[in-house]
Amino acid sequence: MVLSDIEIANSVQMKPIKEVAEKLGIAEDALSLYGNYKAKISAGQLEALKDEPDGKLILVTAISPTPAGEGKTTTSVGLVDALAAIGKKAVIALREPSLGPVFGIKGGAAGGGHAQVVPMEDINLHFTGDFHAIGVANNLLAALIDNHIHHGNALGIDSRRITWKRAVDMNDRQLRYIVDGLQGKVNGVPREDGFDITVASEVMAILCLSENITDLKNRLEKIIIGYSFEGKPITAKDLKAGGAMAAVLKDAIHPNLVQTLEHTPALIHGGPFAHGCNSVLATKLALKYADYAVTEAGFGADLGAEKFIDIKCRTSGLRPSAVVLVATIRALKMHGGVAKSDLAEENVQAVVAGLPNLEKHLENIQDVYGLPAVVAINKFPLDTEAELQAVYDACQKRGVDVVISDVWANGGAGGKELAEKVVELAEGDNHFQFVYNEEDSIETKLNKIVTKVYGGKGVRLTPAAKRELKQLEELGFSNYPICMAKTQYSFSDDAKKLGAPKDFVVTISQLKVSAGAGFIVALTGAIMTMPGLPKVPASEKIDVDKDGNISGLF
Repeated sequence: MVLSDIEIANSVQMKPIKEVAEKLGIAEDALSLYGNYKAKISAGQLEALKDEPDGKLILVTAISPTPAGEGKTTTSVGLVDALAAIGKKAVIALREPSLGPVFGIKGGAAGGGHAQVVPMEDINLHFTGDFHAIGVANNLLAALIDNHIHHGNALGIDSRRITWKRAVDMNDRQLRYIVDGLQGKVNGVPREDGFDITVASEVMAILCLSENITDLKNRLEKIIIGYSFEGKPITAKDLKAGGAMAAVLKDAIHPNLVQTLEHTPALIHGGPFAHGCNSVLATKLALKYADYAVTEAGFGADLGAEKFIDIKCRTSGLRPSAVVLVATIRALKMHGGVAKSDLAEENVQAVVAGLPNLEKHLENIQDVYGLPAVVAINKFPLDTEAELQAVYDACQKRGVDVVISDVWANGGAGGKELAEKVVELAEGDNHFQFVYNEEDSIETKLNKIVTKVYGGKGVRLTPAAKRELKQLEELGFSNYPICMAKTQYSFSDDAKKLGAPKDFVVTISQLKVSAGAGFIVALTGAIMTMPGLPKVPASEKIDVDKDGNISGLF
C-alpha cells in the first residue's frame, strides 16, 4: 500500500522544536514558540551573528514546470537530509506555501513522500500567520488611500491612477477587476479597483528583502500607491502609513523554524510569488547556522533563478556556491510533445525532443549566471534505462553530471550521491555574474533577460508600457532591477510553446515600480497577478475528521 504524503508525515514523530534549535546553537531566548513544533527565530540574531563565517549556499532550481511535476521542493528537502546523513551541518531555507495554490492546483507545497518539512498541515495552511499579517498590512494601506480621498483628498490623489490593489491569499478570478465605493458618499468614492493574491503583494517582496524592522519600515514608506492629478508619485509615507504597517508585520519579519521528517532544521519564511524567493533573513541566518544552506527559487531557472540572481543576490550580497537543476523524465517527455495521459509508456524519442529545455536551463546556469551545476533526476518508478541514458548523454556534452534522486521513496538515503556531488561542486570554480548591469537602461535590461535567459529575439513594448517606461525613467528608477512576471510553462510568454522555442518576441504589457521592494515589475503577455482556480480544484479532496485530522493535502 502506497501512503499519501500526509500519511507519511503523520507516521513520523517530530522532535520538540527546542531540540531542533539546539542543533543550530540557537539560544532559547531567541525563540518564540508556536506550540511544540514551530517557533520563530528573532530577526536580531542576524546582527548578533554578523562576525560568524558563512556556510555554502546551494540553490535548487528546475526545468520549465509541467503538469507532470518536477519535485523541486521534494529534492531540496531530500538534499538537506542527505547532507546531514553524510555528516555535514546543513539547514534548508524555503518559501511558505500560499493558500491559493494549495486549494487550487498543488494541494500542498511542503515536499513529498519521505522528503517533507513538518508539521506539513500547519505549513500548508495558516502556519504562524505571516501571510495574514502581510494581507492586513497591504489592505490597511488600501483602506488609508480611500479614507484619505473620502476626507477631502489633501494630497490630490487621482483615483484614476491608483496603482495599489487590495489582497487576499486565495485564487479568486472574480476579484481581479472590481468597482467599489458604491451606494452613496458615506461608503466612499466609487472607483475601479482590484485584488492581487497576497503573495504577489509588494508587501510580501518587502518582507522577503528586509534585513531588520528598520529596513522593513523604510521600505514600506517608499511604496508608491498611485499618482496625484499633477502626476506626482504618492507614497505610503505621504499617507503616514509606514509605522502602522510595520507594526502589523513586527512578528511576521521573524523567520520560522520547523524540521524535516529526519529532524534536519528548516527555516521557512516568505514567498512564494513576488520575486519568487524566500526571505533574505532566513537565507542569511541559515548560512550563519550551518556549513551548507539549501534554498530554492520559484519555477524554472529562467524565472525563479534569474530573480534570485538579479534581485535577491544583487540586493543582499548573497552568492550561490552550486546549483542543482531538477528534472523528471516525465516532464521532459511533455516538453517533447507527449500528453500527460501517455507518460507511462517508454518514449526515448520524446525525451530527446524535450532535452533542449533542460539544455537551455543548464546554459543559463553555467554560461549566463556563471555557476557550477548538477542535474538531479527526480526518480519515478516507470523511468527506463534508455530514457535516463538520453539525459546522461546530453548532459555529458556540457560537462555536467547527472544524479538519480530517490528522496521521495527513501528520504536522505536516496539523495546521498547528490549530496556528495553538491559538496564537490561547492568547493570548485565559481564565476558568478548578473544577467545585466545596474546602469543598463530599463529596456536594455528587459532585452538582456529575453535574449540571454529566455533565448528569444527581444521585447516588444505595448503603447501603454512605453508610456510607463518613459515615466519610470523620468522618476529616476532606471537603475532598479527587473522582476519579470511571465508564464512559468515556457521560455516565451506563450504557455503553449514548450521545449526551447526560438525567434520569439516577449510582449511587455505593463511596467510598474515596486519602489519599496526596489525593483520594476514587467508584466508579459496575458500574465495575471490574481490566479484562478482550475475546473477541479485541489480543495475538493481536502477534508478534516471529527478529531481534527486533515486528509487530502499532498
